[in-house]
Formats: sequence, C-alpha cells, structure tokens
Amino acid sequence: MKKTLLATALAALSLSAHADDPFLPRVTIDASRISQLGIADSAAEGTVTQRQLAARTTYRPGELLEATPGLVASQHSGEGKANQFYLRGFNLDHGTDLRTTVDGMPVNQRSHAHGQGWTDLNFVIPELATRLDYRKGPYSVYGGDFASAGATDIAYAGRLTRGIANLTVGQNGYGRILVAGSSDIEAGAQAGSLLYALETMHNDGPFTRGDNYRKVNGVLRYSEGFANNGFHVTAMAYRAGWNATDQIPQRAVDNGTLGRFDAIDPTDGGSAHRYSLSAAWARTTEESSARVSAYAIANRLALFSNFTYFMDDPVNGDQFAQPDRRVTSGVDASYAWHAHGANGSFASTTTVGFTAQNDNIHNGLYSTKARRVIATTRQDHIVETSGALFVENQTRWNPVFRTVAGLRADRYRFDVASDRAVNTGKANDTMASPTASLIFGPWANTEFYVNAGTGFHSNDARGTVIAVDPKTNAPADRVTPLARTRGLDLGVRSEWFRGLQTSLSLYRLDMDSELVFVGDAGTTEAGRPSRRHGIELSNYYKPFRWLSLDADLAYARGRYRDGDAAGDRIPGAVEGVAQFAATVTPAGPWSGALRLRWFGPRPLVEDDSIRSAATMTLNGRIGYRVDRNLQVELEAFNLTNRRDAAITYYYASQLKDEAAPVDDHHFHPIESRSLRLTLAYSF
Repeated sequence: MKKTLLATALAALSLSAHADDPFLPRVTIDASRISQLGIADSAAEGTVTQRQLAARTTYRPGELLEATPGLVASQHSGEGKANQFYLRGFNLDHGTDLRTTVDGMPVNQRSHAHGQGWTDLNFVIPELATRLDYRKGPYSVYGGDFASAGATDIAYAGRLTRGIANLTVGQNGYGRILVAGSSDIEAGAQAGSLLYALETMHNDGPFTRGDNYRKVNGVLRYSEGFANNGFHVTAMAYRAGWNATDQIPQRAVDNGTLGRFDAIDPTDGGSAHRYSLSAAWARTTEESSARVSAYAIANRLALFSNFTYFMDDPVNGDQFAQPDRRVTSGVDASYAWHAHGANGSFASTTTVGFTAQNDNIHNGLYSTKARRVIATTRQDHIVETSGALFVENQTRWNPVFRTVAGLRADRYRFDVASDRAVNTGKANDTMASPTASLIFGPWANTEFYVNAGTGFHSNDARGTVIAVDPKTNAPADRVTPLARTRGLDLGVRSEWFRGLQTSLSLYRLDMDSELVFVGDAGTTEAGRPSRRHGIELSNYYKPFRWLSLDADLAYARGRYRDGDAAGDRIPGAVEGVAQFAATVTPAGPWSGALRLRWFGPRPLVEDDSIRSAATMTLNGRIGYRVDRNLQVELEAFNLTNRRDAAITYYYASQLKDEAAPVDDHHFHPIESRSLRLTLAYSF
C-alpha cells in the first residue's frame, strides 16, 4: 500500500546512516517539503522533515511544535516552565487536548499538580529531531487521550553522519554548549550504533530579576538496523532550575509602579528533572509488520507561583507551591497485515494493537512564602491506569479512492488517596471512539478528504472522586472521568501548480466539556460544552531553487453551547493565527531566513467585553559557511522590538498597597530584541 510504504520509508530515516545530516548549516540547506499526496489521510495531517525543522529559528525547544500549521507556543512564566499552547480555537493551557510524544513516549502528564496534560518539552534537543509528524482532529485510532485538537510526535535520530560541537552566546545571559555524535559498534554479526548528546544551557531573559534558567540535558542511544526493521534502547536525562517572572497587572505598569520586565513576587520559580529509559523494536515484510515499544519515565517538578499577589493573604502573600513527582510506565504494540490485489490497484492494511500506561503520582498544593511552606491545602497519592485496544483498516480501492476506518476502546481507572478521607476514592470509565476517512484522488495532483471521528480527554483524577473543596470546605461536584469530543473535517491538498503545495481544511469540533484549571484548588474541573468551527490554509512555494516561501493562515470560532447567561465566548480561545516565512539559500557561503508570526486578539471573558491585543514577532537568521566543518550563524528574535504580550489574562488580583481586589488585565511580555551567535563545528 502506497501510504504504508512511504510512511515506513520516512520512519526509517530516524535510524538510517544516510539520513539528512542535522549538523549541516541550519539555514544553508534546502528546506523542501516532502509531498503528502497519497500519504496523508487528511488536509490537516503532515510531516515536517529534519531539514525544515533545522531551518526554523526557535527561542525555546517547545517552539519546534510551531512547525505544525496554526499552532502557537507561548510562555507566561520562567523558561523552565512548560509552554502555553494554542491550536484550532483552543487555549490548550500547558498541553490539554494536544497530545505530544517524543520517540513514542508520552510527554503530557495527566492529573498533574499544575494542570491536566502538562507538556514540558525543555528536555528536547532540537538538533536530534529528524521528523515532526502532526495530525489535527480526532480522526486516528493512534491518538487517544489529549488528541482532540491535535497530536504531534518528534522522532529522534538513531545515527548521525557527522558529530557536532556547538557553542552559542547571546544577550541576556544566554549561553549554550552542545556536543553530539555517534559511533558504529560491531555486536557479533550485527552492526550497531551508539549515539550520544550532551547539552548545557543558561538564560536570564530580559527580566529585572533574571530567570537564571540553567539546564543539563543528555541522550544516550544504542540502535541496530532501521526504524522499520531494527531496535533501539534510549536513555535520557534532564535537570533544570529557574526563577520566574509571572504575569503582571496592567494597572501597575500604567501607573509606573512596575516595569514591563519586573515581577511582583521575586521568589517565584521552580526546578524539574526528567529521566527516562525506552526501547522500541520493529519488523517489516511484504506481508506484515510488527512494532513493540516500552518506556519508564521519572518526572519531578517543584513549582512556586503567585498570580493574585496579596488578595487571599494580605500578610504573607498568595504564593503557592505545586510539587509533582511521578513514575510513568507503558507499553505499545501493534501488528499489521498487508494485502495486495493482482492488478496492483488494490491494497489494504489492517492493524490491531494495544496500549497501556500507568502513572504513580504524588502531588499537592501548599501555601508558601518565599518558597517556604506555611499551610497545606491538599496532598494526594494518585495511581492512574489506562489501557486501550484498537483496530484500523486502510484500503486503496482503486487509483483514485482510498478509505481509513478504525475503532479504539479505552478503559481508565483512577485511585486517589487524599490527605482528607472524604476526597479519597476510586473511579473508572470506558470510552469507544470510532473514526473514518474518505480520500479521493489524486486528480491533477489534487486530493480531497472527508474525516469524521470521536475522541476524548481525561479529567483530573482528583476531580473524579472529590466531595469537598479543599480550599473552602464547600461541597464539590465530581466530574466525568472521560469527556467525549466529536469532529468533522473537509479538506483538499493540491500540488497542481509547479513548486506550490497547498492544503485547505474546514473543521468542526464539539466537546462535551471544556477543561478548566482551578489553580487555588490544585485541580482541573470539567467546564461547559463547546463547539468550534474553523478554516486553515497552508502554503509552501518554491519558485526558485534558492528561495522557499511559507504562508500559514488559520481562523477559528469557538462558542459555549449551553446557553449560560454569562455569555458564550470561551476565554483565551485563539481566533486568528498567521505565519509567513522566507528562506534564501543562494549559491555560496551566505544564506538567511525570516519568519513572521501573528497571534490575534482573543476574548478574555464570556461576554466578550474584555479582549486581549494581538501579538506579532519577527525572527530571522543569517548563516555563513567558513569551510566544510565550520559555520557561523547569527539569530535574531523580535527584530522589530515590539512591546506585545506573550499571553494575557483577565481576573482579580490585589497588590500590597491596595485595599481591595481589582479586576484587571494580567500579561507576560514577549522578550525584547536579542541576538545569539553560534559557532558550529562538525567532525
């Protein structure tokens, strides 16, 4: 089957000794896109190659996901904190409804102390990323939890054709060193490869009290063969600590009490570590393919925040701690049968599989002052276990029509032991999710797609058994463990005009309930039902060998569906997103790139009476190749030095000299213009 064979070939690059060299100049490369005709099952699905990823200018690792058309990765706190994500009309908080995996390992952390689906990508080393696969909408049996708005997977390299030693220095205390390489190892009759990477970084940012973000990050991987016929064993380790300049009230900036880069509570911040061990094995023949992977991940976070300042506690302040430590383990397995017609026009693949995951979690919520605990709101031990069975059939019926149909069944079990017996208990839930896709074409290098499916997101385990609000002691309603989503996409993808790749998608997504994070209660609760309509247009044009142009546009309309008198707008829901980029790679040692990102206004309250402003950033890079082994690169962020907000909220807070709480905009500024210079040596 064409899709299976091409997708397998793409996957094989992550272990191939002949994969794209990640250590060629990141600008002086051909950032061409691979055609998705005959591969993708929807207009909102695609693969971003290693060369495309390497050509991007990213301020932080989480911004790699912005290679997904229409996706925005923002930040409202210190550099070590998980990014804030926006996609398809969602404020996804720190990862809710956006499933993210790295080499098949889940990054989303369920029932997390700070928010459901916490997605911390600071452990990712961009130079090791060989591919980013993305899929928007609940149309695949491989999605599962958190995948309703979209799903992304970053694949790491198994071998590097050349090693690298990178040194980067920049403004605002930025410094980074990366050393990576691989060596061939003879293991009996088989030849394997040992890959290593070690990264260390420091960044203060433009803030009055510097972030002092410091991290050490490492990867060690042994692999044999290819991704479709081989195996690998990988160990990763990441540690970091930072200060945080959280969002600040607009009124204090307007009256001159605070500068844009000042903080209310100078003791906010945190520390984190992530250690993982994973393995994957695959075998592929003409008739069948089998895959098995397993992982164990130890995560730990200590997070100190203060968003309301002195509203709840005028004496000690409102800082709170949300520690979270967990061990996540899981296994995924699938087996596929391939069938081919005698005339070659018919091909079919049927895949069956299962996935299982267990999270052993200890977290809580504490009132603190200067990171010292002064009161306990709640502390919990959570064991959350899930398993899923799925089946999917992909069939090409003739040269211009193919189908994908699947069914996934998930079972969840929640076991919460709280410091309050009344909030201790067990819950479980089951969800079946059918999906179907119809693909017509290609005609004149154009395909048409119809996608329909259901998905879900899990709610915080503590909310499924809660009886009493631990902050107020008032009775609390329990939430549904699994909330269903329903989606429909109509799309077209075309390459009829030479050098131009275009995809257009119209979508609708209904949710039984939005997820709402309640910070002072340390939990995530089920919100109101919603509906989103949207349109996405993605274009890639290569008019000349030395020039490539990108233009991605997205618009979404999100509304609550329950008729509440408070209003039908969804606070923080993104409406418009646009990205434009140009990459220039002329003959000779010089090259360059520019990327403009526009992130439109959003409603901040349900009646739409309060809205955020738009945010726009322009980033760029210039590269110069000194010789075969050495290149120099200058990156620039926020070239126009705009004074926009990275994120904006509207809520009540109280400053120390105020007699009562005040409803106000609270924002975190985008970083001021900064430069980074990199010397990259390959060996």
